Amino acid sequence: MTLPEDQPLPASKVLVVDDNAQNLELLVAYMEEVPNISVIPATNGIEALAKVAEDKPDLILLDIMMPKMSGFEVCKRLKSDPTTRDIIIVMVTALNEPSDIERAAECGTDDYLSKPIDRKAFVTLVRNLLAAKARS
Repeated sequence: MTLPEDQPLPASKVLVVDDNAQNLELLVAYMEEVPNISVIPATNGIEALAKVAEDKPDLILLDIMMPKMSGFEVCKRLKSDPTTRDIIIVMVTALNEPSDIERAAECGTDDYLSKPIDRKAFVTLVRNLLAAKARS
């Protein structure tokens, strides 16, 4: 179900994780188009796990290929923990082979977007995922 663009979302926190500064900046800029959210940036998997513990985000936009800990490992850890398994995780990555998508699904990701991403579709997806979470 699509949320009308004029309907406000409840206050939400979105953790954006990408080791590439330009990609991180772009995703953060896209998130500025979604009203009533706080964006929390992180540059690697270990930092992401620390920010999840500290900030309790509603949604995570997660790159896969990162130093220290991959997005696959971050997703697997979060989805296996009862205190974090309900956080929505969207993998946003340059990987687009069927095996990568399958591996992401096995880790528990809620959605998967291949870069480059379309801004409008991306913003709509985030709004709809947050709205669905608010209704549940």
